[in-house]
Amino acid sequence: MVEYKKNLGGCIKLKTVFKIVDWFVISVSACLYGIVFLLPGAWFLIPIFSALFLLVNVIPSPANFRIKGFRLRVLAQGADLLFAFAVSAIVTAVVHAAAAFFIIRDNKAAFFTSCGVAAAVLAVVFWNGIIRVYLTSVQLGIKRRVIGLLAGWVPVLHLFALHQIVSVCYEEVRFENEKAILNEKRKDDRVCDTKYPLLFVHGVFFRDFKHVNYWGRIPKELETNGAVIYYGEHQSARSVADSGREIAERVKRIVSETGCGKVNVIAHSKGGLDCRSAISSFGAGEYIASLTTINTPHRGCVFADYLLNKAPEALKNGVAKTYNAALKKLGDENPDFLSAVYDLTASRCEILDTEMEDDPRVFGRSVGSKLNRATNGKFPLNFTYHLAKYFDGPNDGLVAEGSFKWGEKYTFLTTDGPRGISHGDMVDMNRENINGFDVREFYVKLVKELKDKGL
Repeated sequence: MVEYKKNLGGCIKLKTVFKIVDWFVISVSACLYGIVFLLPGAWFLIPIFSALFLLVNVIPSPANFRIKGFRLRVLAQGADLLFAFAVSAIVTAVVHAAAAFFIIRDNKAAFFTSCGVAAAVLAVVFWNGIIRVYLTSVQLGIKRRVIGLLAGWVPVLHLFALHQIVSVCYEEVRFENEKAILNEKRKDDRVCDTKYPLLFVHGVFFRDFKHVNYWGRIPKELETNGAVIYYGEHQSARSVADSGREIAERVKRIVSETGCGKVNVIAHSKGGLDCRSAISSFGAGEYIASLTTINTPHRGCVFADYLLNKAPEALKNGVAKTYNAALKKLGDENPDFLSAVYDLTASRCEILDTEMEDDPRVFGRSVGSKLNRATNGKFPLNFTYHLAKYFDGPNDGLVAEGSFKWGEKYTFLTTDGPRGISHGDMVDMNRENINGFDVREFYVKLVKELKDKGL
């Protein structure tokens, strides 16, 4: 670690030198016509700075080659270009303001030509940078991208938007680069190489799609560290019993086809109830070494009882019909929206909890989290948070804190400050790096615990 920090310090110093070079080259290039106009003997600067300007736009900072991964290098280069653009734009504006009043005010053609050249030079740098970061950043998200495009046309406001974009990109590069270095250092340890493979079980209203992973960046992180992963591949919305039967069949099929003996199950939301049903009612306990439930409503949601009791039958049936028809087109054989929702109510979960007996052969543990402020939950969690808080108390935007605990070990998570951790954050649904909570590293530690237990 000491050696890493030493190398990082050297990299930062080198990047600073290259940033200064970038600012100088771009600023001189933007003011080059005015310089040559004032100093006719300086025409030789045009080919020199044209070549340097081209080089800066292709390789903004050679120090970025120390960054792990092509995507991160391009992102860092884009952020460097945008930062250089901002500084060069200020320098260029000051220089041309001075030129307007003190130097070439008697030659308006030369002045406006210089302004045009400067605008073109800065535009090249800006669009080169913005295209790079928009194409490679994960953390900018749609919202910041849209704000950046809209604010780009509003003076002063566009500087704040640019500062936000550059800051987010630099932080993303730093965080992801450190993670890559950590994984490189522990590669040979294979900390997630468990005795039994992992089976990921999704929650209600979602499917296991090949190209859009329900679990975000988590599976790749675990596989990088030695894990073998399978997915539940069950339907999106069925009763707990029906989903439990599907999962039990999936578990038995994996064990039969691979000869792995057992699996370690990690289940999110309703998936945890489905897996408990698979164990207690459909014989999956023999083939499951452990079950880790993530933000599962083991005691249900009181607000779900309220909504179902208050909603008119016509409305409930209409929503169910629409949902079931849509999910059939996406691959569900027999989706049952209402049965899935009813099995998430507090009244129904009270019954299920007594029916689903734990299997002593299965190591059980649970995880829960709390969202500290509704606005930090993505839609619809920013809406349901208030309902859950009113009826159930502190929650993750959907499930109350008092509903998570189950099994031999319970872990409760939140963050300092207003952010907190939502229901969706716990499966990296938004691919967001949260200050104070590294969801990928949390799962690495969860799986490492299983390995340390010999599971």
